[in-house]
Amino acid sequence: MPFDREIYFDAVRETLFGGKLSQQQVDGQNHILYEWERKVLTKDLRWLAYPLATTIHETASTMWPISEYGKGKGMAYGKPDPVTGETYYGRGFVQLTWSDNYLKATEKLGLVGNDDLYWHADRALDSHIAADIMFLGMRDGWFRSSNGTPNTLAKYFDDNTNDAYMAREIINGDKTKVPSWSGGVSIGKLIAGYHDKFLDALDASFVEREPIRPEPPDLIEEPEEREVFITIRAPAGVKVTVLQEEC
Repeated sequence: MPFDREIYFDAVRETLFGGKLSQQQVDGQNHILYEWERKVLTKDLRWLAYPLATTIHETASTMWPISEYGKGKGMAYGKPDPVTGETYYGRGFVQLTWSDNYLKATEKLGLVGNDDLYWHADRALDSHIAADIMFLGMRDGWFRSSNGTPNTLAKYFDDNTNDAYMAREIINGDKTKVPSWSGGVSIGKLIAGYHDKFLDALDASFVEREPIRPEPPDLIEEPEEREVFITIRAPAGVKVTVLQEEC
């Protein structure tokens, strides 16, 4: 499921980034698209458009894994853990917070050693790890539940449902909050608007790749039959015998 990068970036540059993209914004989106192309969780492009929309909000439009501004100051999760010494403020494409979530992501992704997020929280800023946390966490409902049911992409985007506003529940319950800088638009509606524009760009840039077909094996040519004439000369009195072998 590849995307034509020129078409994609031409579209989002104008509709989402005010006509200009920084190299970091390009690199971040390229990485997200690459991870999707490599794994293809589903053919439903809404499952890619909504994570992209969440990323533009959660990373303050940088489209790159960042640390939470203020690093959790004044928040309960902003205090160093007495066991690990790590502080589990928001990090990543989607802001991963709280020690339990760092531990869960570590276990789900099978991270060990220096990649263990519980003991090395800044590894959540690694672009590969951050992308896995975003895609798998939103697909499988790692972050939040409603009435005991995990909030997942499938809950808000399937054959019968298309609710980019309520999908904010996957990450955060702040969909009705209106930021001071948003011109009166709630967070849920902001992200839903981003989602629609990313989806348009993905639809326009999607390239249907032809399946790879194996080349037919080389044909072995049958040998051409030819008549062969042989002349044998022998001295008088010498008998010549010719034997024919089949092959």
